[in-house]
Parts: sequence; structure tokens; C-alpha cells
Amino acid sequence: METVWSLVIVVLVVAAAGFVMWATDHHHDRYGIMLPVGAGVAVACLVWIVTVLVGAGYIAGMTWMPWVLPMALGVATAVVLPLVLGRRRGKHDVAALTDILRRS
Repeated sequence: METVWSLVIVVLVVAAAGFVMWATDHHHDRYGIMLPVGAGVAVACLVWIVTVLVGAGYIAGMTWMPWVLPMALGVATAVVLPLVLGRRRGKHDVAALTDILRRS
């Protein structure tokens, strides 16, 4: 039961970081609100599952891994992915609009 609470806390922390990232990004109109949240939570859950399956939470000196590692990677994903995809999406949108305007 203790491991389930660690997953709940990891998901809440990463989701909060994703929402904060979306709110502070000036170009958040290029992607949806759930992109940073969903991507960060998905990565954090996958890392948590792997660390628990490996048994890192029960090895002396490694009990921090199912807590800290998923949070760190999830928050990093929630921060980096929207920046990369936002720029790419913005360039694609501008190119598509320019193409439409040239045709008409």
C-alpha cells in the first residue's frame, strides 16, 4: 500500500508542474493544456513502474528512486516537450497560413 501512495504523490507533483509550465508559457496557445500534464505524468508513471518492478524501492540505499527519479523525469518532460513542440507547431502553422494566403 505504501507504493501506491508514492505513485499518487508522484502523479500530483508532476501534474502540478505541467499545469504551472502551461500557465507560464507565453506561447501556450499553440498546444493544448493537457500536453505538458499528460506527457509528464505518462513518463513519470512509466519510470515509477520500472523502478518498482526492478525492486529499487526495497533495496537499502535505493529507496529514493521510486520517488525522486519519476518526479525529476516527469517534470523535465513537462517542461521540455511543450517548448520543442510549441516552436515546431508555430512554424508549421505559419507555413500553412502563408501557403493558404499565397494560393488565394
